[in-house]
Amino acid sequence: MSNNPQDPLLLDHEYDGIRELDNKLPRWWVWLFCITIAFAAVYLVYYHVLKIGPLSAGEYAAEMQAGEQLKASAMGKFEAGIPGLHPSSDPVILENGRQTYAKFCAPCHRADGGGLVGPNLTDDYWIHGSNYCDTVTVIWNGVPAKGMITWKATLKPDEIQAVASYIYTLRGASLATPGKPPENQAPVKAAPSGFE
Repeated sequence: MSNNPQDPLLLDHEYDGIRELDNKLPRWWVWLFCITIAFAAVYLVYYHVLKIGPLSAGEYAAEMQAGEQLKASAMGKFEAGIPGLHPSSDPVILENGRQTYAKFCAPCHRADGGGLVGPNLTDDYWIHGSNYCDTVTVIWNGVPAKGMITWKATLKPDEIQAVASYIYTLRGASLATPGKPPENQAPVKAAPSGFE
């Protein structure tokens, strides 16, 4: 009970000169609190007892599976289209390819394409094929046996096309310092067919 008859809401106890008021909570707050308790009970029964709805982990697994299917579909379409690809000559795409090359490829192939750990990209001695589609395929699948990772998990298909287009422009470039020596045979030129 309050010691002060003029203030009946004050309780008897105090702490550091602070006394507690015996106010009732607003009705809307009490109803909201009761609703949250009821919701928690329904949630518990629905998700944990009856297991009608998926838990967060189940929803995550379903979303990951749907995402993997979309990714596999997109990659399948991209891989199917590789033989018909041609290098881009669009300056914006080539600049994007140059930036991607500088970020991911230059540590192994040198900024000018002369080759360090990876092969020289400026000569005609290409190890895994010398045309544009071969370059896209090598970037896409990587060469794990030689330490080149597959970039299809890191780069988007348009980024791979952009960097392959940029690499295509490096062929025949003159280097300020000598590049890595040839590592394969030069491409065999087709014999004339006589129908020229």
